[in-house]
Amino acid sequence: MSNSDTPGGPLADGEPPWLSDGEQHTWLQVATIALQLPGLLHAQLQRDADLGLFDYMVMSWLSMSPDRKMRMGELAQLARGSMSRLSNVVKRLEQREFVERTPDPSDGRYTIATLTDTGWNRVVRAAPGHVRAVRQFVLDPLTAEQVVALDDVAGCIADTIRGAAGGH
Repeated sequence: MSNSDTPGGPLADGEPPWLSDGEQHTWLQVATIALQLPGLLHAQLQRDADLGLFDYMVMSWLSMSPDRKMRMGELAQLARGSMSRLSNVVKRLEQREFVERTPDPSDGRYTIATLTDTGWNRVVRAAPGHVRAVRQFVLDPLTAEQVVALDDVAGCIADTIRGAAGGH
């Protein structure tokens, strides 16, 4: 329902602030991206590298960290997910010999996830197709100015989401 659908003018107390027609259109565009883009990227990674999107993102973050290692807690913060979801993904990656977990030598209370050579090779193999898909679905349809604007807008939305999720 939009504001233009609200009969009688001003909203009654307790009435939600309905979206204007323009806001509703914008929301539906964002919802399309949020609902369909992950599936497109996931399908491409499954087809080309036998990896899911979240698996690839975890391995990618490890590939970019010093010595391809990171504490599980830091990885969970990057993933913006729960520690249990991350643990399940890392366990699955461990079974495929893409990642290994070891106690942190500087503090045994923490666990270090390390991208193995096998995992590194899989990320290297998967990256070109993933980059092509990101370009196809996100970047190539935009001008350089729109990419900058998207970064700004997406950052504002992501910050709000992170805040609502308690910073995780």
